[in-house]
Amino acid sequence: MVLADVIKDGPAKAFMLCNEAIVRGAIEADVKLVSAYPGSPTTEILDTFSEAKPSFDYRMEISSNEKVALETCAGAAMVGLRTMTSMKSVGLNVASDSFFSLSYTGVKGGMVIVMADDPQAHSSQTEQDGRPFGPNAYVPMLEPSDPKEAKTMVKRAFELSEKFGVPVLMRTTTRVSHQSGIVETEKIERKPFEKLEWPHPPGRFVTVADSARKFKLELLERTKMIEAEFDKSDLNAVTDTGSEIGIIASGAGYNYAVDACKILDISPSVLKLGTTFPLPKKLIGDFLKKLKTVIIVEELSPYLELNVTAIAKDANPAVKIFGKWTGHFSEALEYNPNIVADGIGRVIGKKPPVDYAAAMAKADVLKKGLSDRPPTFCPGCPHRATLHALLQATKGTKHILSTDIGCYSMSFLPPLGYGDSLLSMGACMGVAAGMQYAAKEKVIAMIGDSTFYHAGLPGLVNAVHHNDDFTLVVLDNEVTAMTGQQPHPGSDYNAGNQPAKRLILEDVIRGLGITDITIVDPYQVKAAVAPIKEALGRKGPNVIISRRACALYADRNKRRRGEQILSNKVEKEVCKKPYTCIRSFHCPAISIDDDDRKATISKELCDKCDVCAKLCPFGSIRPREGE
Repeated sequence: MVLADVIKDGPAKAFMLCNEAIVRGAIEADVKLVSAYPGSPTTEILDTFSEAKPSFDYRMEISSNEKVALETCAGAAMVGLRTMTSMKSVGLNVASDSFFSLSYTGVKGGMVIVMADDPQAHSSQTEQDGRPFGPNAYVPMLEPSDPKEAKTMVKRAFELSEKFGVPVLMRTTTRVSHQSGIVETEKIERKPFEKLEWPHPPGRFVTVADSARKFKLELLERTKMIEAEFDKSDLNAVTDTGSEIGIIASGAGYNYAVDACKILDISPSVLKLGTTFPLPKKLIGDFLKKLKTVIIVEELSPYLELNVTAIAKDANPAVKIFGKWTGHFSEALEYNPNIVADGIGRVIGKKPPVDYAAAMAKADVLKKGLSDRPPTFCPGCPHRATLHALLQATKGTKHILSTDIGCYSMSFLPPLGYGDSLLSMGACMGVAAGMQYAAKEKVIAMIGDSTFYHAGLPGLVNAVHHNDDFTLVVLDNEVTAMTGQQPHPGSDYNAGNQPAKRLILEDVIRGLGITDITIVDPYQVKAAVAPIKEALGRKGPNVIISRRACALYADRNKRRRGEQILSNKVEKEVCKKPYTCIRSFHCPAISIDDDDRKATISKELCDKCDVCAKLCPFGSIRPREGE
C-alpha cells in the first residue's frame, strides 16, 4: 500500500489499488465515521483507512462483525454524519437484518456500504452473488469497473445517499477490488469533526407496524425517482458503433468484454452499466431498440440477463438475447477475456485466434506430473501445533470435528484432511449442538478468537443453556490473522494503532457460565496432549483455549522492536532420517536434502517455534549458531 498517495493533497495522479481509491474518494468526500470488519476482497479498505487515520480526523472502529459495523455507521448517518462500511458479500449476509430495515428508515448523512463478491471463491466459502441485495432491500447500487471509476462513484454515492436519504451499496468483485490503475486525486477539503444536534420527530427512525407500512410506500416512490436519475446518469455509458450486435455488461464483466472484442477484432455497440439498481430501464430499452442481437456478459447469476429480458419484451421483442440461459456463459467460477471471447465468438460465429479450451486442456495434461500445492499454514503457525496435539490426544477415539472460518479452515486440506463440517462464521457450535444429538462419536467444535467474538458467542450461550455435550477448542492467536493481523476485541489496540480495552477470552467464557476451561500452549506440543485428552474425556460443554500469537503477527512485532527472528537447523550427524518433522508436522520450512536425504530447515522460512525440535526423537534440531 502506498499510503502517501492516499493521504497526499491533490490535484495529482497516482497509481492505486481500487480499494485504496475507494478510501481516497471517501476522504475527499469528507467521511466522518468508518466502521468495518476485515474480509477479503475488501480488507485493504479497512487497512488503508486504519493507516491513514492519524492524518485525518474521522472516527474509526474495527468492529466485532459486519452487522455491528453497519449499525455503527447507520447510527451516525441517522444523526447526520457521512459514514462508510465495507465487507465481503457473505459479510452482508451477517448484516442483512439491519440492512433491510435501514432501507426503510433511511439516513440523514450520506452512508456508503462497499460490498465485494468473490467469483471463483478465492477467499470465501461460497460464490455468492450479492447484487440481489440491492433490489431486495430497495437500496441503490453502483458498480465500478476500475480504480478511477471507483473513486468517482464513492463521491457520487455520498451525494446520492444524502439527496434521497438512503444508504447506497457499491458492489465490486475480487478482480475489481484488487485491480490497480491511475487515479486522478482532487483537493482534500475537509471540515473539522464535530458532534451534531439531532432534531427529529419521535419515531422518525423506528420501523414497526404502521411506520413500516408508511416507509415501504415511501421507498417505492424513492426508487422511482432514483431510476429516473440513473436513466440520465453519466455513470452509465453507451458506445454506439452502429452495429446490430450489442453487449451489455458492468463491473469486471465490462473489462472482460472490452478485451474479448479486441481478441475477436469486432466492434459491437456496448452499454456499460454503472448503476445496477434501480436499473435505468429507459436507457436499456433505447439501447435494445437498435439491435438484433444482444450479449449479456456478467459473472455469477443471470441478474442483468433476467432484467434485460424483461425490458426487451416491450422495447424490442425481436431482439435475440444471449447469455447464461442460452448456455454461452457459465453461472460458475470466474471469467477472463478468453472465456468471454469464446462465448461471444460462439454467438456471432467467429472463432477466437487461440483455442482457449484446447490450451487449458493441454495445460491440465502437463500439470499431471506436478505435485499438488494446497494452501498450508505458515512456518511457526500455532494452529499446526494445536492440530498435531489434538490428533495425538484423539488417537483411538472416534470423534467429529466441526470447524469454522479462519486460517484453521485449511485443516481439511492435504496433508491433514482433518475436519467434518464448515458452514459460516461462528457456525461450528450450532452444528456441533446438532451433531451431539445425532452422532455416537465425541463431538469437538473448533473456532478462532476473532471468529468467536464475531459470531461464536450466541452458539456458546446456546450450548451452556441447553447443557450440550461437546468440547469447544478456541484458537487464541491475538489477532484476526487470516486477513492480515487486524485487531479484534481480544486485542489491546484498535484502528490506527489506538489503545483499546482488551477482553480476556477465559473471563468472557466464565461469564457465560462455563468453569471447565483448559488453557494450553501449542508450542509446548507434547505437554499439551495430556490436558487436551483429559478435557475431551469430560462431559461438555467445556472449553480448551490454545493460546499463542500468530507467527506473522509475532514476527511483525519483533521487527518493530528491533529483535532478531531466530531459526533452527538440523544437525546432520545426529539425524537418523525418521522424518517425524515432515510426516507428522508438515512444516513448509522443512524439506529433504537431495544430497543426503536428511531433513533440512530453511533459515529464511523457519520461525523457531521449536515444535519440530520437541517432536524429533533424536534431538537433531537445534538453534542455528550465531543467533
